[in-house]
Amino acid sequence: MKYRSGLKTAARHVHQRFDDAEAGDFLFAPGRRVRYEHAALDAYRRAHYEQAALYELPFTVAEGFAARHGVPRAVFLERIAPRMTRLERLRTQRTGPATDLTAMPLTRLALLVLSLPFGERVARRAELTAALRAAAARVAGPYAGTWGRVAAVLDDSYSSSGSAVKRRRPLAVALGCHFLLEALAAPGAYTAHWTSGGADPLLVRPWGPTPLGTRILDALEGAPDRLVIVSDGWDNAPPGLAGEVLRVWRTRLDPARRTSVVHVNPVYDADRFDVRRLAPAVPTAGIRDAEDLAALVEIAQFAEGRTGLAELRAYLERRVELFLGGAR
Repeated sequence: MKYRSGLKTAARHVHQRFDDAEAGDFLFAPGRRVRYEHAALDAYRRAHYEQAALYELPFTVAEGFAARHGVPRAVFLERIAPRMTRLERLRTQRTGPATDLTAMPLTRLALLVLSLPFGERVARRAELTAALRAAAARVAGPYAGTWGRVAAVLDDSYSSSGSAVKRRRPLAVALGCHFLLEALAAPGAYTAHWTSGGADPLLVRPWGPTPLGTRILDALEGAPDRLVIVSDGWDNAPPGLAGEVLRVWRTRLDPARRTSVVHVNPVYDADRFDVRRLAPAVPTAGIRDAEDLAALVEIAQFAEGRTGLAELRAYLERRVELFLGGAR
């Protein structure tokens, strides 16, 4: 129901025939039937002219019908609540001081923080920071404080504003990674370098160019055990400096690889069917949620030869145990 027009276009393109006559009529001849045997399809039909029917539909489908019928938002959310998922309830609840942020996943919480006006972020600084650190601590789990000295280069340039569909998603991933890396690093051994030069993670916004090379130099100056770069890879101030810095660091200044460098990219490059890399000698991985960072870095360590297969298996098995334990 939600992707009806897209499915219809794809089915027409491949000349798909439907054994289920109702599904075919729903896509290509919605006015042919006066009712559907399938309850959800019939509710979708009735929702065009009957307000009560929209509360039989999934939330994301019913939301459009509610707007079409002019149903007040508060009334709609109250009545549709039994059909909403946990994350849908978190996404739509009011974000005032009474909102319970403790149950929100790290990346979703970062998105919520970035959606707030600067004044509200400042006024609720203690609450929001505590919630982000608590979410990061949950993700870090038993690995909190085990990564030694960690430096991060975090992209908050204009391109981190994302797309019209995924607004501020790259910046939210960077913000979530910031708090997760702080939790994973040894106490007091974490430094963050935002491309904008800002020092207040709670007030980050998509702004300015992407001087990745300069920020990488700043991060490497402290000779950290790990350097994690969170960026879409578009180094443009000046172009190519980041790749050259990483090449010289690897070949001339740190050939023994005392510092582990990993680049995680929250933006998919459709032209390359991949994510954009910074340098051939630095492993790059796509990242959708900040929660995936630790696993991606460990896999990158294996790809670089820093850890063996036994260590990687042990790490992944431990992650599975923690995941299943949390699910229970």
